[in-house]
Amino acid sequence: MSKVAIVTDSNSGITQAQAKELGIYVLPMPFTMEGQEFFEDISLTQAQFYEKLEGETEIATSQPSPEAVTSLWGKVLKDYDEIVHIPMSSGLSGSCQTAMLLAEDYDGRVRVVNNQRISVTQRQSALDAKALAEAGKTAAEIEQILMDTKMDSDIYIMVDTLKYLKKGGRISSMTALAADVLNIKPVMHFSTG
Repeated sequence: MSKVAIVTDSNSGITQAQAKELGIYVLPMPFTMEGQEFFEDISLTQAQFYEKLEGETEIATSQPSPEAVTSLWGKVLKDYDEIVHIPMSSGLSGSCQTAMLLAEDYDGRVRVVNNQRISVTQRQSALDAKALAEAGKTAAEIEQILMDTKMDSDIYIMVDTLKYLKKGGRISSMTALAADVLNIKPVMHFSTG
C-alpha cells in the first residue's frame, strides 16, 4: 500500500498548528506589507494580519515560490511515497498552474488537484483527501475522486466593506459609495457547479 501525504496551502484556513494535529502539510502563502514579505501563520499570525488590514496597511499577495513548493515536497517525499497537493483555485491564483508544472518532474509521485476550491471548501477537500489516504487510496485515486466531486461545492461570502473590492478594481468607486450610503452588504456566491 502506498503512503500518501496531503499538502494544501494556507488559503484553506488550516493553521500550521492545526496541520500538525490533522497530519496535513500546509504551504504558507506569501504576502507583502509595507515593503516586507511575510508568510501566513509563520511570520505573522492570522490575528496580526487582520489587525494590520483594519489599520489600512497596504497588502499585496503572491504565490509561493517554486523553491518553496519543491522544498516542501522534497521533505515530505522522504517519508511518503506520493503527495496529493490541493492548491487554491486556478481561477484565483497562478499557484495551481505552477504546482502542476513542477509536478511534471516528480514521475507521478505528486498529484496536483485543480478542483477550483478556496477557503472552507479547500479545507474540506484536504480533509476528504486525508480520509481517503487513510482508507488506503492511492494519490491517483484520491485525485480522481476529488475531481469527480469538484462541481459539488458552493460558498457564500458576506463582505463588511467594499474597500478592497474597489481597490482591486472589482467594483467602481460609484458602486462602493452607493453601497456605503445605503448600508448595503453584498453577498458573493462562488459555485463550482
